[in-house]
Amino acid sequence: MSRPAHRRPEYRKINKDLFVLTYGALVAQLCKDYEKDEDVNKYLDTMGYGIGTRLVEDFLARSCVRRCHSYSEIADIIAQVAFKMYLGITPSVTCNNASRNEFSLILDKNPLVEFVEELPTGRSSLCYCNLLCGIIRGALEMVHLAADVTFLQDRLKGDSVTEIGITFLKKLDEKKYRRKK
Repeated sequence: MSRPAHRRPEYRKINKDLFVLTYGALVAQLCKDYEKDEDVNKYLDTMGYGIGTRLVEDFLARSCVRRCHSYSEIADIIAQVAFKMYLGITPSVTCNNASRNEFSLILDKNPLVEFVEELPTGRSSLCYCNLLCGIIRGALEMVHLAADVTFLQDRLKGDSVTEIGITFLKKLDEKKYRRKK
C-alpha cells in the first residue's frame, strides 16, 4: 500500500487549560522547593532550554520554514510562526538597536498567565514565564545561533505589556556541531 500524497501527520493537541494549570502547579512547587527567586528562575530557564532543544526539530518539520538570512527574519519567524503554532498567539516584533541584533517580542496576551492574578507574596523577582526564555534560547542554539533571552517587562510585575528581549550574540561555529564521518 502506498501513502496518500500530501497528507500531513496528525498531531494530538493537549488542552490549553490543562497545560496552563499544570504549569502553574509546577511554578508553585518550585517556589516551595527553592527559597530564592533566582533559583526558581534559573530552574525554569534550564527546563525551557531542554524543551527548546527538542522542540526545534518538531517546529522545523511542521512549519516548513526556509533558511533565514537575517536576525530580523528569525525574530519574525519566532513571533509569527512558532508562537502561533505552540501558544496560539502572535507577538509583535520590534528592533531595539542599529546593528539589528536586538529584538523585542511584545505579547498582548500571555496564555501561561491566564489563571494568574499576581505573583506570590514575597516573590517580586520571580520570572513566572521564564520557561519561554529557555525554550527560545535552546531552540536558537540548536540552529547554531547564540542568544541572550530575558524578560524585559512583565504584566505580572505591573508593567503595561509582557516583553521578551532577544539579543543575538554571534553565530555559533557550525564545525563544532557537524557529525564526524
